[in-house]
Amino acid sequence: MATQRSAAAPHTVPSSARRITAAVVDALLALVCGVAAGAAAGIKVVDGVVELRPASPTVWGAAVGALFAVSFVNHVLLTLATRASLGKLLTGGRVVRAADGGRPTFLRLVGRWFFGFYWMLVFVPVHLATDSDVEQQDAVGLRVVRRRAGRA
Repeated sequence: MATQRSAAAPHTVPSSARRITAAVVDALLALVCGVAAGAAAGIKVVDGVVELRPASPTVWGAAVGALFAVSFVNHVLLTLATRASLGKLLTGGRVVRAADGGRPTFLRLVGRWFFGFYWMLVFVPVHLATDSDVEQQDAVGLRVVRRRAGRA
């Protein structure tokens, strides 16, 4: 198990399996909520018959909007309140400032959220296409660490 230490606070870096599991949980949460919002927006009742219109722009707008909204709430607002997204809470991780292990700020969390989309769109396809061993990087002065026993 690798550890990263700063002068102010020692922290254990979570394994790749924990990080990947947390990312998958967070992605599935946003995706399921997006699909549910899209499906709800696409339901139309005509003469007592329920129809689903998946090609409607309203459906896609609701789906994409809900996906981004849930992702923002999970990765920024929940992390601001608890130091972890739902996936990290379930896998024992948390987000801290790299410099001193303190609480992340709102603006840094927003920057990290945007960086996650950049990482997903640029590095994940390159990694999959080349079968590289590039690991997720921490961004904007924040890092993911293992939660200590007895701490939230």
